[in-house]
Amino acid sequence: MNAPVVETRTRPWRDPLAVANGLRHLDGPLALISDGGALGRWSFVSAEPDRVHVGPVRADMDPIGSQAFRAGVIGLIAYDAGARAATGPRAAIWPDLMLARYPAMLAFDHRDRTVSVIGRGENPAAARAAAASAEVWLAAARDPEPPAAPAERFEAEAAPGAYVDAVADVVDRIAAGELFQANIARAWSGALVPGADPFDVMLRLSGRAAAYGAFWRLGDVAIVSNSPELFLTFDPGCRRIETRPIKGTRRRDSDPARDAALAGELEISAKDRAENLMIVDLMRNDLARVAEPGSVTVDRLFEIESHPTVHHLVSTVSARARQGVGPAGLLAAAFPPGSITGAPKHQAMKVIAGHEPPRGPWCGTLFHIEDDGRMTASVLIRTASFRRTGDSWRFRALAGAGIVADSEPEAELAETDAKILALREALTGS
Repeated sequence: MNAPVVETRTRPWRDPLAVANGLRHLDGPLALISDGGALGRWSFVSAEPDRVHVGPVRADMDPIGSQAFRAGVIGLIAYDAGARAATGPRAAIWPDLMLARYPAMLAFDHRDRTVSVIGRGENPAAARAAAASAEVWLAAARDPEPPAAPAERFEAEAAPGAYVDAVADVVDRIAAGELFQANIARAWSGALVPGADPFDVMLRLSGRAAAYGAFWRLGDVAIVSNSPELFLTFDPGCRRIETRPIKGTRRRDSDPARDAALAGELEISAKDRAENLMIVDLMRNDLARVAEPGSVTVDRLFEIESHPTVHHLVSTVSARARQGVGPAGLLAAAFPPGSITGAPKHQAMKVIAGHEPPRGPWCGTLFHIEDDGRMTASVLIRTASFRRTGDSWRFRALAGAGIVADSEPEAELAETDAKILALREALTGS
């Protein structure tokens, strides 16, 4: 099958969130909203996909790598789809795979302050028609007004003591030599008030934008993500793969001196550095499966990244993909992300399954494949999932912490509270 014809036009800057607000009522609305920083130069907004798959990953289907799904594809792989190899059958609380191809798209360049209007089609006429649709969306932008808190309650699915006990059990398992690290999560859930919509949560997070912010609704399911974590990028021109695992967290403080002290404490913490290094080694191993021999490199180690509610310890690992390896092969080699499973990965997923119900999309990945084959895939942390029943939307959100030999259960509990803060405030206002 031939690659699609692509038509691109450049237009003056508009706020991507305002454009997304203008098309939120359409079918399959999508907003990949970055913070405009070093990792978030581009935002993307679209709607009305022409091909959609929501369901299992079928053995006879390779939509990620096929020509038909190459350009303009957005995909989501749920955590449980990758974990079942270690855990065996588990209840399906979310589709394993969501894919949609978008003929029309708007790409917002935060650096140059321009908007690319993109139309894709099987022939020039179809590409022009798709671009015309995107022009209409750009013209229909509506500056959003901050909505009221869309949920009244944000209820923990288990008592805090249950999490403390789970952490203590994992520490014991590590001491017994069963594994080195496991990421153990807590979950909260609730319902939106009548008339509220998941996009309202996206709007309320706008002042805390992360590099990989996202809103996506397909049918009766939706996600809102404010993730700072890159899972994978792939540049087919130079065949560069990059991953940036996060391990190590401190809460922010309103006092600048105390805030700086917390960041400095994280930077020199032996416990957090060891936790981060374990996952760096795991990701090096994952990338080596699809990389040219000798090309896997640790580019940066133990860098501090500061976000509105937390400081993180981040490292960067890169490699050069072998010839013939594309997005599908990269995802298959490294999924689920090591930063949210543990080490060894297979055993960590077994331990996680013993303490948690299925995770759904949380800690899965959301990926975007562009016209030239470039892929960006985020780790779905700081993410709430939504499911509509009738006129009501229910939500679920999780936060986890990496448990290692010297983890203190109460401290790990506090870390999950810090990580969920932005989502909790976006949902309830408190």
